[in-house]
Amino acid sequence: MDSTSQFFRAWVTFAGCVLVIVVLYWAQAVVVPVALAVLLTFVLTPPVSWLERRVGRVPGILIAVSLVFMVLGLAGWGVARQINNLADDLPRYRVNILAKIADVRGAGKGGSVEKLQDTIEDIKAGLGQEETTAGRPLVVSAERVTGFSSFTWLGPILGPLGTAGLVLAMVIFMLLERRDLRDRMIGLFGYGRLTITTKAFDEAGTRVSRQLLMQSLVNLVYGIAAGLGLYFLGVPYPLVWATLGAALRFIPYVGPVLGAGAPILVSLAALQGWTGPLWVVALFVVLELFTNLVLETVLYAGAAGVSQVALLISVAFWTWLWGPLGLLMATPLTVCLVVLGKHVPGLEFVGMLMADTPALAPEYGYYQRLLARDQSEAADLIERHIKTELPRTVYDALLLPALNYAERDRLEQRLSPYEETAVIDAKRELLSDAADSIRRLHPQPSPPDEEPGVSGPRAPLRMLSYAVNGVGDELALGMLAQVVDDLPIDVDIIRTRLSAAELVSFVQAQGVSIVCLADLPPSPPSKARYIVRRLRAALPDLRILVGRWGPPAMVDESAEMLREAGATVVAATLVDTRTYLGGLVELPRVPLRLVGDAIA
Repeated sequence: MDSTSQFFRAWVTFAGCVLVIVVLYWAQAVVVPVALAVLLTFVLTPPVSWLERRVGRVPGILIAVSLVFMVLGLAGWGVARQINNLADDLPRYRVNILAKIADVRGAGKGGSVEKLQDTIEDIKAGLGQEETTAGRPLVVSAERVTGFSSFTWLGPILGPLGTAGLVLAMVIFMLLERRDLRDRMIGLFGYGRLTITTKAFDEAGTRVSRQLLMQSLVNLVYGIAAGLGLYFLGVPYPLVWATLGAALRFIPYVGPVLGAGAPILVSLAALQGWTGPLWVVALFVVLELFTNLVLETVLYAGAAGVSQVALLISVAFWTWLWGPLGLLMATPLTVCLVVLGKHVPGLEFVGMLMADTPALAPEYGYYQRLLARDQSEAADLIERHIKTELPRTVYDALLLPALNYAERDRLEQRLSPYEETAVIDAKRELLSDAADSIRRLHPQPSPPDEEPGVSGPRAPLRMLSYAVNGVGDELALGMLAQVVDDLPIDVDIIRTRLSAAELVSFVQAQGVSIVCLADLPPSPPSKARYIVRRLRAALPDLRILVGRWGPPAMVDESAEMLREAGATVVAATLVDTRTYLGGLVELPRVPLRLVGDAIA
């Protein structure tokens, strides 16, 4: 029944998404202006708030909105007029265009280009011979009707003007009523979700405002540099191309190409020879590299919080749904979707698919590579961690959690014993590689041969170690030996399976002062607790260290039970274990045969 309800819920969610897409497409005449007005309201809220504190609420809103739409209108009018002038000037470039066409044709004489052209002409001639000669078609022309038809030129203008007027009115009223709209949205989602709604609104506004503001600054710098470069290269109407290039960069991916393509084509028509157009191409290549690698990286890298692949798919989706305006609004709308996926329960999959944060935590990514039998990429993850983080933390961060996850999946029957063995075998090889990488990338100075005030060689502390539950625990003890390899400690691992009584007898025979038991969660601590109780009863002065090493998500209440059974220390990480052992070896010690009495 549970699986049936989940299946039904999944189909209801899918049907709901399809219905939303259909409504967005069918009602785009209303939804697009509303979405554009909401985005402009997000962007204008910070300057409007600043103006309200100085000139009042209504004057501040009117000044900000009027300035923005006036600048946009003047820029559009100026660009349109300059483009008309350019169209009038194109006949003057006829001779230059024909000369370049002749150069291109001359370059193809006698080569593969000419052969291709001849082949195409032969195919066209053959197709022409098969066509039948048709009579001259009869053309029927309608009599032109005078009257309102003289105003048909207003049709293409009234649509955009009406949309712009609707957006202008909605922006003004949304800014006037933004506090009331905010409160109504909070009331709609419910007072129980007050914190989530507040965080979502704040983050969406901050991300959208910052992304658009920084992008505007980058585009302004780009436009100024492009205009100056085109002016000195002699390209006509440099202000038009600078403005057009800066504006088109708001459109992801396609905008920069269109912004650079127009002046390059004009330079081919207006400039003599090929040197000038090639300099124009070089100018835009350098500008694009500088903008992408320097300006965008410094000013707003990661401001949107959307992965590049998700943004590209989103651009295609919104362009298909709403056309050019969807292309323009794709980035802000995607940012809002990612914020909703982060804060709204049930939409977590949106944030997982589209956010620029890593989809998998490093330890899960490492374990997933082991399950996929991809030791090469798993080794790359280890190498990257050693290079960027404290080297000895790689055991707790990557290597050890994989053992915990493999044990958990085996206990829950998601991993067969054979697959668990394969993971452990791969980890054994990678463990050796990790130790070699640490020694190679972070060489340690050699320890002193003598202790201060003690003559003769420094005697290491000998610690017996025993794996409570088998191979995985034994491999964890190997990690512990590598973590403390720069300390005067000998980690002797008992590789034979012993009963509790046999282990107690072995420890007594060895005469050591400290024993380490490895018992990785999520295995229950009952066996380790029994061994600790037997060791404590037989050796009251023995230091018993229990390693319940694992990620924070697997921490349980076993530490208290083990301490009650007689454990001296219960460590949750290998780093904590190293810290404890480091404190022991710093104590002044005498020769090995007396070490137990000295420490005890």
